[in-house]
Amino acid sequence: MFDIRKIQETVIFNAIEEFANTRLAEKIVYGDNKTEVKDPEWVKSVMSELENNFDDPMVEKIRMKCQCGYEMDEKIELLNVLIRSSSNIREFADNDMAKAAGLFLKNDKLFLKFKSCPCPILKDVEKLKTDTWCKCTMGYTKTLFEKAFECNVDVELIKSIKTGDDGCLQRINISGFDWSRN
Repeated sequence: MFDIRKIQETVIFNAIEEFANTRLAEKIVYGDNKTEVKDPEWVKSVMSELENNFDDPMVEKIRMKCQCGYEMDEKIELLNVLIRSSSNIREFADNDMAKAAGLFLKNDKLFLKFKSCPCPILKDVEKLKTDTWCKCTMGYTKTLFEKAFECNVDVELIKSIKTGDDGCLQRINISGFDWSRN
């Protein structure tokens, strides 16, 4: 069974441990009876602890490592179909399947927009004070696009539904992909 809370606890713990230490990871993820609280309270507590213990660039690095891989294989397959049927980024983004997935080009930049929050652990969270939790989607998108395009990808989170925006919006920069190899 897919237990998003357990997955998130593990990936956050491992990311904090990688960038800091085991003791701090235990405190942030499990301390103060966090295992007994519901997901919305746990998310907000972990976010607060991350923000209090790390500067913004480190919080982003940690959260980007926390992507859960939820439905990643299906999305990689979709990207692979789009890549194979395109000879450039415009054709890629103009494909009806790409549009349906929320991909679009604006000023020759690729964007991904969600009209609803795709994060399963946030389904019962009405609003977040900051986009700290949402930084994991950058890691998810980076991993997804790097696997499909087999090159370096940078992702920027521009909007977040859970902080009050009208959608989640990411800018995706694909570096060094050779469209002529299709």
